[in-house]
Amino acid sequence: MILFAALAVLAGVLVSLSRQINGRLALSTSAMESSFWNHIVGLGFITLAALLVGGLFAGEPLAAPWWAWLGGPVGVIFIAAGSWLIPRIGAAQTAMLIIAGQMISGVLLDLIMGAPGSPWARIIGVALILAGMYVGQPAKQR
Repeated sequence: MILFAALAVLAGVLVSLSRQINGRLALSTSAMESSFWNHIVGLGFITLAALLVGGLFAGEPLAAPWWAWLGGPVGVIFIAAGSWLIPRIGAAQTAMLIIAGQMISGVLLDLIMGAPGSPWARIIGVALILAGMYVGQPAKQR
């Protein structure tokens, strides 16, 4: 379990780092162009990694439901939005709002899908995160 938690924390660090790097690129280009380059370089990286490690074409993608293909466009919007937001509201504020959106949608999906665990604990947890974000803002931004 500790390994999984450590990987999740590492993924969070990498998301934050990625947003900051793309935000910097967006200052020299635009949010759309930085998103474009992010995905082109990412395509090259994942192709090379998959060719070296294996598993590039290991499944049956056409067997997936149509909506499973929406991850690409959603990812593009996510990258472009982050690239646009970082220079305007800062990395920390952007990260906190992204995390808030992830927590809210995660709890809603868990509730809809009937995931095990206490719905009230999840709802209270998200409320505490949002309250912490509010309290952590400078007074002039509230």
